Amino acid sequence: MSQLDKIRELVELREKARLGGGEKAIQKQHEKGKYTARERIDMLLDKGSFEEMDMFVTHRCHNFGMEKKQSLGDGVVTGYGTIDGRLVYVFAQDFTVNAGSLSETMAMKICKIMDAAMKMGAPVIGINDSGGARIQEGINALAGYSEIFQRNIMASGVIPQISGIFGPCAGGAVYSPALTDFTLMMEGTSYMFLTGPAVVKTVLGEDVTQEQLGGASVHSSKSGVTHFTAQTEEEALAMIRKLLSYMPQNNMEQAPRVVCTDPIDRKEDLLNEIIPDNPNKAYDMYEVIGAIVDNGEFLEVQKDYAKNIIVGFARFNGESVGIVANQPMAFAGVLDCNASRKAARFVRFCDAFNIPLVTLVDVPGFLPGTGQEYNAVILHGAKLLYAFGEATVPKVTVTLRKSYGGSHIVMSCKQLRGDMNYAWPTAEIAVMGASGAAAVLYAKEAKEQEDPKAFIAEKEAEYTKLFANPYNAAKYGYIDDVIEPRNTRFRIIRALAELQTKKLENPKRKHGNIPL
Repeated sequence: MSQLDKIRELVELREKARLGGGEKAIQKQHEKGKYTARERIDMLLDKGSFEEMDMFVTHRCHNFGMEKKQSLGDGVVTGYGTIDGRLVYVFAQDFTVNAGSLSETMAMKICKIMDAAMKMGAPVIGINDSGGARIQEGINALAGYSEIFQRNIMASGVIPQISGIFGPCAGGAVYSPALTDFTLMMEGTSYMFLTGPAVVKTVLGEDVTQEQLGGASVHSSKSGVTHFTAQTEEEALAMIRKLLSYMPQNNMEQAPRVVCTDPIDRKEDLLNEIIPDNPNKAYDMYEVIGAIVDNGEFLEVQKDYAKNIIVGFARFNGESVGIVANQPMAFAGVLDCNASRKAARFVRFCDAFNIPLVTLVDVPGFLPGTGQEYNAVILHGAKLLYAFGEATVPKVTVTLRKSYGGSHIVMSCKQLRGDMNYAWPTAEIAVMGASGAAAVLYAKEAKEQEDPKAFIAEKEAEYTKLFANPYNAAKYGYIDDVIEPRNTRFRIIRALAELQTKKLENPKRKHGNIPL
């Protein structure tokens, strides 16, 4: 065979590999409204930047006639490329080959690029579209999953890991996305669950569809398993690109800074009037966030889950920050099990990747009742407390209105090593609200009065004047300054600029034992 023949053979093999499971299988994928693995990678990465690895890998299984079903690449496309010129590693499961089922060799391919990403200090993006473990390979497929999971664990907090669920993801397969930093699901075409509808029916006698059991809407609103959802694959891949723009390449770097065209001293007069006179009346925290961040741009994380707290990414003077904010429009901004978990994990991500935290506080307390106590609100609240207390990144906290009791503490207070703690003049920082405090403090005296209600009302007013304001906390240095609301953007930017050279290390240890 001449050199030209060998080159021709290489070209033919490449063409065959790029077809995955063949043209009929590709057509089926398209008929479902789904793109192929390679099409997804092309849309995700900068044009022409993808370098594929292990295109000629085939499986080694000889059971159940599998030796007759060989496909180049073995059901996953792996390699590296760039997003906005920055190196990323990517794997995309190819549903056209054995329904994207995971084999020993597929796992080997995925692990190879994960190892490379760790060596180079670059993010890993996994696009999942798989029928699960390749049953014909038995324990070898399970071992393959385990190898992937171990690498997810080792990479956690070292390089960003993002999972896109673009089709089925069931059984043991769900644990890799669960171990990564952010998960995105497709509305209508993707699902995640440990046990499918057939098993649920057999064991529990419960009739449930795949969508009801583990669809995007379920995991975005009820379980909190997924952080983002998208209606189209184009939208999903653009979202992953945008998400990465707020992150550094690894835990030793800073997030990329962008040119800021939004004046840093821009005043927002609407903030001087946004807090209602009635303390029981709500206002929209999204309006506050939109008014203070660069160009009003905010990438919210888990927007449909635990809506009483808002988390997401924004920029101040071009610098990437993580925002944590109570939302008075949802359950008065009260903290509960889900809100605490949601915020705690986000805080820990930001801290792991050197992203400063800006916390906007308006919290009346923790949600009371047996439902919360039985679901361990104590432990979940402690997670948020732990996350803020453990974080060493720059932390700027602004208290807008209520900040009561234990919920005051867990929302990045001064004693949890908050660097700059501001308050608006409308802030009420106290152990509890005035009505509750007066009822506790003057219960006996009220019984002796001719008009107990009027007496308690008088004492409420006294308590409000003495404690339900920012100046009592400022008197002790727990608030660094009381600021005019319309100047909030400028004061946050000034604080972040001051904190750029912050150096703070936690005690040397193997790891802490966060309450889980």
